[in-house]
Amino acid sequence: MSEANTPVSLPAVPEHDPQPEAPQPPAPGDCCHSGCTYCVEDMYQGELDRYRVALREWQERQSAAQQKAGDAQA
Repeated sequence: MSEANTPVSLPAVPEHDPQPEAPQPPAPGDCCHSGCTYCVEDMYQGELDRYRVALREWQERQSAAQQKAGDAQA
């Protein structure tokens, strides 16, 4: 059997694709409530939005990789 015909087993999940980590919320005293242009609460919400998108994309990649691995085993 040649190398081109050798079956390749795929990992169940992609390597080097760690799950995104949620941002740390600001501490209760971090916001000064003075209407800053770049309020820590607003910046946290932006980070949280980006995290949710990254997490959803990561979950889709994991699901696709697991399905692909299952198809390769069948």
